[in-house]
Amino acid sequence: MSLSDAAINRALDLAVRASWEVKGTTSPNPPVGAVILDASGSIVGVGATQPPGGAHAEVMALAQAGAAARGGAAVVTLEPCNHTGRTGPCTRALLRAGIVEVHYAHPDPGEHEGGGAEYLRSRGVEVHRISVDIAPLLPWLTAMRRQRPHVTLKFAQTLDGFTAALDGTSQWITGEEARAQVHLDRSRRDAIIIGTGTAWADRPALTARTESGENGLYPHQPRRVVIGRRELPEYMREQGFEQYPGISQALTALWEKGDRDVLIEGGAGLAHSALEADVVDSVQAYLAPVLLGGGRGVVDKPLVPTLGAARRWRTREVRRLGLDTLIEMERGE
Repeated sequence: MSLSDAAINRALDLAVRASWEVKGTTSPNPPVGAVILDASGSIVGVGATQPPGGAHAEVMALAQAGAAARGGAAVVTLEPCNHTGRTGPCTRALLRAGIVEVHYAHPDPGEHEGGGAEYLRSRGVEVHRISVDIAPLLPWLTAMRRQRPHVTLKFAQTLDGFTAALDGTSQWITGEEARAQVHLDRSRRDAIIIGTGTAWADRPALTARTESGENGLYPHQPRRVVIGRRELPEYMREQGFEQYPGISQALTALWEKGDRDVLIEGGAGLAHSALEADVVDSVQAYLAPVLLGGGRGVVDKPLVPTLGAARRWRTREVRRLGLDTLIEMERGE
């Protein structure tokens, strides 16, 4: 069967939707998109990963396709799982539906979940791997490889590299568009992490807020986590903020709870600890058109003694947000 660009692009769009728009995050499951084609190559079903306990992308797409799936093909952004967990294996669902051809973008790295392609081939299904950009899957794939949540370090700074002025003021370095993007990004994360210094200095709510959502909040709210041994402000204890003594203990606990994509928002001591522990996988730098000449930096002490020893980050995307600029980077291995 000839595979159209439309089918591939639709699967990728669905994967983006799974990582951004599905009510509740998909973690610990990956955000996957799936498209079902009938025997003539027409799209007859689409689906995206549902929140934990819900159907996988292939099952959602097959349900929409119904009998039209028989003799057709599946296009999926991740190799169909071959494991029974909260739901049954997608490989069996594809076989029951009469799918004769499967195209997938990335192998499933799971020790128990993987092997779906080979299983399907052994049952007579024609299986192909396609080469496409799988950006929505990257945090989950990193988490699976490292066996801890994918970690993004986020900060807002002036042109000359300061996150706060000499008197400690930091609100607001960036403008409204950048702050709206921060809240949208929070709504797509499993957890937000700060240090006890930030907890006491800023007393943040760490919610994902929108002007139009119910009570001004996005439907999904991330877990709120504080790192450090200092006692938390009373409101944080009352509202169920989680506290861990160090970043390693936090990441271990969050992994065990099913979190796969977390955001570190501050402060300088925590940023240094995370970078020194080499657990930061990506960076979000919000750059404001402001010069201070002095103040507080992103980290509170040196990471390396010389420029040649510093890690180089790869720029993934640069976006304008009003007068500000968002630079997103990935770690260079």
